[in-house]
Amino acid sequence: MMSLSSLHWRLRVILREIWVRVTAFGVLGIITALGSAGFGHLLPGDLGLKMGADSVEPILKIMATAMLTVTTFSLQIMITAFGAAQTGATPRAIKLMQTDQITQNVLASFIGSFVFSLVGIIALQTPIYDSSGRFLLLVVTIGVVAVVVISLLRWVQHLSEFGRLGDVISRVEDAAASALKQRCADPFMGAHPWQDPPTGVFRVKSPRTGHVQHVDVHQLQAIAQRHECRIWLSAEPGCFVHPAADLVLCDALPTDAGAREALEEVIIDSFAVDHARDFEQDPQFGLIALAEIASRALSPGINDPGTGIDILGRLMRVLADWNPVEQPDLRNDRLYVRSISSDQLIDDAFSAIARDGAGLFEVALRLQKVLAALAQITPEQFARPAARQAHQAALQSEAALPLGENRARITAAAKALAKGEEPSQTFEPRG
Repeated sequence: MMSLSSLHWRLRVILREIWVRVTAFGVLGIITALGSAGFGHLLPGDLGLKMGADSVEPILKIMATAMLTVTTFSLQIMITAFGAAQTGATPRAIKLMQTDQITQNVLASFIGSFVFSLVGIIALQTPIYDSSGRFLLLVVTIGVVAVVVISLLRWVQHLSEFGRLGDVISRVEDAAASALKQRCADPFMGAHPWQDPPTGVFRVKSPRTGHVQHVDVHQLQAIAQRHECRIWLSAEPGCFVHPAADLVLCDALPTDAGAREALEEVIIDSFAVDHARDFEQDPQFGLIALAEIASRALSPGINDPGTGIDILGRLMRVLADWNPVEQPDLRNDRLYVRSISSDQLIDDAFSAIARDGAGLFEVALRLQKVLAALAQITPEQFARPAARQAHQAALQSEAALPLGENRARITAAAKALAKGEEPSQTFEPRG
C-alpha cells in the first residue's frame, strides 16, 4: 500500500505535467460557457436586449479561430525551444523546461479559451440561452478576452528568454542549488549516518533497471518499526539499479516465504525507479547537468570557452552553500543512509570540465581559481578534494597546453592550492 508521502510525491510529479493544467483550463472553459445559461435567470429579462447581447456569437467565433491559431503557433515555438535546449545545452534540461509554469499557464489559458469559445458557439445554437443568459455570456467572454490578452503579453515577454542557453543554464543551476540545499539541511534524510551492516543481512534487489528517482524514507521507517528491524539504504536517489543491485539491506529475515515476499514488495514500493534521473532528491544530477553543458560548449565543434567559464562560476555558487549540519534531526531512527561526500560533488562538478577544457588556458586557469575559492569558502568540506581535483586538472593541462608558460602557471596554481596558499599569490587579480 502506498504511503501518504509517496502519494504526495507522485501527485506533485503529476501536477507538474502540462496536460494537467491544459485539461483543467479546458474543463473550466466548458463549465464557464454552460454556467452562463444556468445563472442567466438571475438577471432582468430585458437586460440582454438593451446591452446588445446578440453580439456575443461573432466575438466567440473570432476568439475560437484566433485561439486555435495562437495555440498551434505557441506549441511550435515550445517544441523549437526544446530542440534548441537539447542541442545547445543538454537533454537533461528538457524536463525543467517542460515544467515551466508560465509556459503551462499560457498554453492552458489559450486552449481553455478555445474550448470556452467552441462550447459557447455550440450552445448558442440551442435554446438553453435566453437574452439574460446571452448577456451573462457576453460579460464572461469579455473577461476571457482580458485573460487572453494578459497571457499574450506574458508569453511575448517570456519568449524573449525561453529556451535560450542562458535561460536553460539558470534553470539547471536553480534545480541543483535547491536539491543541494535540501540535502545539506538533511544530509542523512532523517536517518542515522551509515554504519556497516552485520553479516547475514536480508538483501532486497531491484526488479527494474533504471535510476532511483525517489525514496520514501518514511515508509521504510514504518516498515522497520512494524517488523522491529533495521534497514540500510543501499540505493540513494540517483543510483543506477538493476536486478542484481541491492535496494536495501535488512537485518530481519522472515522465515515464512510468504511473509518475506510481502516484505520485499512493500520495500520495493518505497522506491520510484525510472529510466531518467530526477533533480528533486538528487543534488548530484544538477551538478552533472551543468558540467554537461560546459563540456558541450568546450567541444571543438562549438568552441565556446565563455560558456565554460560561466558554468564554472555557477558551479562555485552552488557548491559554496554545501555545509551539512552536524546534528541533523533523527526522524527515522531505524534507517542508515550514506551522506554525499565532498569528493563526489567535486568530481561530478569539475571532472568533465577539467578533461574537456584542459587545452584551453583561460578555462583551465579559471578552474584552478574556482577550486581555490571553494577550498577557502568551506575548507573543512572542499580543501582536500579541491586540491586533488586541481592536481588532476593540472596534469591534463600539462599534456594538452602547447605553451610551456601556460603549463607552468597551471601547475603552479595547483601546487599553491595543495599548500593552502592564498590565490592572490598565484593568480592575477583579473580574468
